[in-house]
Amino acid sequence: MNATTGRLSVDRGARAAYAALARAQKSGAGVPWYMRVVNRRAGRLIAAVAAQTRATPNHMTAASFAAFLAGAGLLVGLEPGVPMAVGAMLLLQLGFAFDSADGQLARLRGTGSPAGEWLDHVVDSARHLLFHLAVLIALHRFTDVSDAVLLVPLVFALVSTVRFFAQILAEQLARRDPVAGPESVPRFGVWIQAPADTGLLNLVVVLWAWTTAFLWAYGVFAALNTLLLAATFVRRHRELAALGRES
Repeated sequence: MNATTGRLSVDRGARAAYAALARAQKSGAGVPWYMRVVNRRAGRLIAAVAAQTRATPNHMTAASFAAFLAGAGLLVGLEPGVPMAVGAMLLLQLGFAFDSADGQLARLRGTGSPAGEWLDHVVDSARHLLFHLAVLIALHRFTDVSDAVLLVPLVFALVSTVRFFAQILAEQLARRDPVAGPESVPRFGVWIQAPADTGLLNLVVVLWAWTTAFLWAYGVFAALNTLLLAATFVRRHRELAALGRES
């Protein structure tokens, strides 16, 4: 009886926490589709449940990285196959959902801090790099692709890491400023940013069982992200230069 009552209490608390997070959601301006529509909701659910426990935002960050490493480990450690590819994709998406949950749990409890935000960004930057290194190692181990093809994940790793840093640093330098802050996102930013959506890139891992299909999809993402990096350089430098003239 007590156990049942406790579960009901937790369930009610989780529902209330989920609703509170939905009302206090961050702006979706320029946020890619999967990240905004799917991942934030998954993270919201995880945060609402975690709020009923002693779990902290840092625990969510650690769980995010652990799930990511497990997914990347499947790519590196096992022969390509459908079950392995699906498992790796699900673990990567789970890690991405926990990555959203840490900030939402911090907002729900009012415990956000510079240290927590810093840790989240450090783990994010590691994930951006390690994903592409895992692809590189897996291609080298399990396929007979040419050396030229192996350059693609190396270039993608560089592009992804540099663009992530450029975006994060620009946001920090222009925080709460309309010139280079969130309100400066282009009208079609949601679609422009789609190639940089981690959730969509994770979905490509399902194709890992078919090397050629995977390489085509992964290569398209690499090319589009390279274009996004160039656009980010131009846009962010222009916005920050304008901000500097106004100050």
